[in-house]
Amino acid sequence: MRTSLTGAVALALVLAGCGLKSGSPLVDDVVPGSVGRGEPLKGASLTVTSKNFSENIILGQMIGLIFKAAGAEVLDRTNLPGSISAREAIINGDADAMYEYTGTAWITYLGNEKPIVDPQQQWQAVRDADRRNGVTWLPQSRLNNTYTLAISKKNNAKYRLRTLSDVAALSQKDPSAVTVCVENEFAAREDGLLGMEKAYGMKIPAANIQKMDAGIIYTQVSKSNSCLLGEAFTTDGRITSLNLDTLQDNKHFFPNYNAAPVIHTATIEAWPAIAGLLNPLSARLTTAIAQELNAKVDVAGEDPHEVAKDWLIEEGFIKEG
Repeated sequence: MRTSLTGAVALALVLAGCGLKSGSPLVDDVVPGSVGRGEPLKGASLTVTSKNFSENIILGQMIGLIFKAAGAEVLDRTNLPGSISAREAIINGDADAMYEYTGTAWITYLGNEKPIVDPQQQWQAVRDADRRNGVTWLPQSRLNNTYTLAISKKNNAKYRLRTLSDVAALSQKDPSAVTVCVENEFAAREDGLLGMEKAYGMKIPAANIQKMDAGIIYTQVSKSNSCLLGEAFTTDGRITSLNLDTLQDNKHFFPNYNAAPVIHTATIEAWPAIAGLLNPLSARLTTAIAQELNAKVDVAGEDPHEVAKDWLIEEGFIKEG
């Protein structure tokens, strides 16, 4: 879901004008497991891409490894800066496949202001609208990388917060108790803190809102009394590692950001077997699995490619050659 637009538009124009220049071939010796039998992509030369944060890189590596096991030659162009650059690569055919987020497409790319509450209906709306852009959306996963507020389990033993409505009730009863740490952008956006406060009727004093880098927020919430609550992403690996609770968006204020494979339409027309390869993967992916895999990279410092490969092998999707 994370959209990093600043500075990415210029890069997107470069990508659109002359194609991607970086990347390296996947050289892993992998063979089909539960998917890719018969090597239905033999003879294909495919490029996978991703945005430049751990989760999306992991997902991009998964696509590449499955394509490789299914017989394709695969060029790895994951880790592009921002959302727009990866998006333009798919549209222009400079890349063939990546995982994208339904909320990002619906709000950021397609220009809608209000999310669709039902996640399946939002995916269908995105799928239908994006056809005109030469982008084919395959079925989404249950992996939903959306916004939430996090609180340490230690503090929550006292407050017993479960939902954002519980936060609103606490803020009305005792405004001084509610301190919130957020990123600068989230603090100023109508689809961020400002809108959330309005939607839930929160009464958070301005002095109780601290702005800081996203990475610091998690540690501040876990170790400091200065942030009772902090902006968080539901699939972040630090939620588990730092012993945090996340609060339910019970009024469905934030969009659903379910991850789904997006394919350059001409590519899937040429290689329709792609759908059968990636649909089982998406059916397995969940928010909890994403938290676990993200923690391996962001907490334990493991390589996203190896994390993706190990998990695919453990799940039986592919095998070592």
